[in-house]
Amino acid sequence: MTAWLTRRELDAWKSLALMQLQLTAELNRGLTQHGLSFQDYVVLATLADEPTGRRRLHEISAELGWETSRASHHITRMSDRGLVRKEKCPTDQRGLDVCLTPEGRQASALAAPTHVAQVRALFVDALNAEQLDTIRDVAHAVLERLAAETDTK
Repeated sequence: MTAWLTRRELDAWKSLALMQLQLTAELNRGLTQHGLSFQDYVVLATLADEPTGRRRLHEISAELGWETSRASHHITRMSDRGLVRKEKCPTDQRGLDVCLTPEGRQASALAAPTHVAQVRALFVDALNAEQLDTIRDVAHAVLERLAAETDTK
């Protein structure tokens, strides 16, 4: 039997879903002036956070919640634009590493101030410190649940 959402649960869920969709759309619009999509930027930022500028394809897809095929197609398009490079993993010849190119690092660095300004204006500045802590805690709880669900599949 389906446990339908209460009015309170539905309101919380719809509000979260709409916020996420609208924030992503607005962040995407801001990044287009740098020739990047929000998804491009997230991949570049993930790689730029690594000292080596490289990560396994399956790690990126898992972190972003993308199917491996979606990540592979997206990264192929980014590779065609010179932002990243795919290389065989040196420790596992069956695996692929995604490597940040100098062009990708530059694109990420040029887009970062726009992205951070938008995140601050649209999200951070709309909340007080307690609300930010609550959102962090809620996000961590849901991410832990998602990780546990993924581990059981």
